[in-house]
This record gives sequence, structure tokens and C-alpha cells, in this order.
Amino acid sequence: MNLSLRQLRVFVHVARIGNFTRAAEQAHMTQAGLSIMMREMEKQLDCRLFDRTTRMVVLTDAGRDLLPVAQRVIADIDGVVAHLGESGRKARQTLRIAATPLVSSNILPGLFAQFRRSHPHVELRLTDADLNQIQAMVSAGDVDLGLGFFFKQMPGIVRTPVGTFRLMRVAAASGPQDFSTGAAPWASLHGEPLISLPASNPIQKLVETHLAAIGRGDEERPTFNFFNTLIAMVEAGMGTAVIPSFALAACHRHRVTTDLLVDPAVELSLYLVSRRGIKETETASDFRDALAAALPAAASAG
Repeated sequence: MNLSLRQLRVFVHVARIGNFTRAAEQAHMTQAGLSIMMREMEKQLDCRLFDRTTRMVVLTDAGRDLLPVAQRVIADIDGVVAHLGESGRKARQTLRIAATPLVSSNILPGLFAQFRRSHPHVELRLTDADLNQIQAMVSAGDVDLGLGFFFKQMPGIVRTPVGTFRLMRVAAASGPQDFSTGAAPWASLHGEPLISLPASNPIQKLVETHLAAIGRGDEERPTFNFFNTLIAMVEAGMGTAVIPSFALAACHRHRVTTDLLVDPAVELSLYLVSRRGIKETETASDFRDALAAALPAAASAG
């Protein structure tokens, strides 16, 4: 005798419903296939399990004896499978993150390596995207966390500040490469040829408010969509740029100088965003804490 779990499930279906046709529909199989399976089961047990009529089937005495045993076996197996599945899910957790390109390429690689060492059971998945795409992915549940400079509250989204950065001046280096970061007043930009992000970029909008104070706001100037391109263009002598200090690591890969802007010093917050109403997992909480601990070093990268 070699009864299968599927045979027992189908047997319980038929016993509960009392009709081969409807039981076959619920079991997602043909009536002929179900009938063959039940006849094979009766052959293995060497007894009839059902009395069949044209309208319904009823359990025989043997079938009534088998039913509670079959139900118990199925319940035990399902319970063990559910337990093992939960254990497996805990052992193979996935954290899906979306971040802007410069954050993805300059801040997250080192953090991911560190987090994987401390959380070897967690698979990290990263999507680099712009702010609007990140917001859409978080809202739709396509990612668990988003990371970027979100200046305004968004419907259905929770913003958690995880780090603070300063605006800085980036200019082409005239001498040997120097990784130190100095300080410069906004007034130092008065006569500089400037290049920037597009005017629609939220960070650039903040920059323009301070450039306006020195008579340089909302000028016609070369613009580039990505920070990495902007920094490379500064190195090539295309002009001076104002960007957040979280780009220091990228700046150090180019022959440029960096100076934190003062008078006034302008800070902006990096936010971790998640969908409102979704309980934060322990893994997401651990990642947030690791990110907050790693960001100060990113703001002063050497």
C-alpha cells in the first residue's frame, strides 16, 4: 500500500461534498481523473470507501473509519509545512530598497557589504531611480524602503530623517588633488561660471533660493541630470557647481576641490521613506539604524 497525500486530500474533498463532479472542480481536476484516483485508492485498501448513486456518493463504514485519520494526517502535514515555510521565510528575508543614483553608488555599496556581514540571512535588492519613481514604487509596495532628499510630505508615505548634509561648492582643481574640504561663503560664487542640475530638481530649487541672495538665482546655465555627470563636467572646466556633501566620495574620484558653503550654512535631510500603515519589520529597522550610523562618515568621506 502506497497512499499519497493527494489521494487523501481528494478523498476528504469527496467525503465533504458528496459529489464527484463538484469535488473534481474544487480539486482542479477532471471527474474522470478523480474517479480513477478513488478507485486506485480503494484497490490499495482492498475495500470500498463510497457507495455511489446517480446523484451523490456517501461514505461506507470503511470510509467513515478512514475519514478522521485522513483529516488528521492532512492537518499534521499542513501544520508542519506552514511551520517550515515560516522558518524558511525568516531564514531568507528580502529587503527591497530604492535610492537615487548617487546615493546608490556612493553610500549604499559599503553599507550593503557591512549589513550583509551582520545579517547574512537577508537578501538586499537595490533599484536606483529618481525621486518620483522611488515615491511611486514605495506607494505601490514594489519596494520596502526608499531613500532620497524628499523635501515635502507625500500622501500615504512616512518620511524618517536618517542623516543631514551640507551644501558645498565644487570647483575644478588647479593643483595636486586634495581630499580636504574647506569652507567658502556663498558670495564666492558671485563671479564664478556655474553649472547645475535641472531647475525642476528639488535640490536645485533649494540652491537657487540662496543663489538669488547674491544675484545669481534662476540664471540660464548648462544643466545636467545626474550628480556624477555634473562633477565630471566641473573637473573638465565647464564651471562650478553647488551640490550636497553626500557626494564627497564621488568628488574624490575627480580632480575637483570641495568647500562647504557658509554665510549661511545650508543643511538638507536625507530621508528613508516607507508606505504608511505598513508595520516596520525588524530587518528594516536594523537597516535604518545601520544607515543612520554610516551617514556621518559619508558626509566627510576621505
